[in-house]
Amino acid sequence: MRKRNRQAEADEAQIDLTPMLDVVFIMLIFFIVVATFLKEAGLDTNRPDSNQNPPETDATSIVVTITGDDQIWMENRRIDIRAVRANIARLLASDPEQGFSVKTEAGASNKTLAAVVDQAREAGINQVLWPSEKKQ
Repeated sequence: MRKRNRQAEADEAQIDLTPMLDVVFIMLIFFIVVATFLKEAGLDTNRPDSNQNPPETDATSIVVTITGDDQIWMENRRIDIRAVRANIARLLASDPEQGFSVKTEAGASNKTLAAVVDQAREAGINQVLWPSEKKQ
């Protein structure tokens, strides 16, 4: 009779792990599915290769140059980022069909590039040309 009591006590002491494993697997599947739908926020910029030929720009196109230390040059003078929109709007007022291009030097940040393009679009530019960087 003692043997039966020991065996009954051993059976009662075991814990069933099946429900816990089911919950763990469901959580794993949930996190895998959620992770596939997450997208990182960012700005995709595709700068042209330096070995490409620059697009044909005429003498009347608006050219903005961003130097390696994030200085913005337009019409052979340095301007502030807040003045880009006003300068482009002034030039577009004289000729609305002008082209617009942005030249960037090595080391120019994407933040400055995005700010210049945003200012140009607010001024009324629809298409931005991306001339390639020239190696010196």
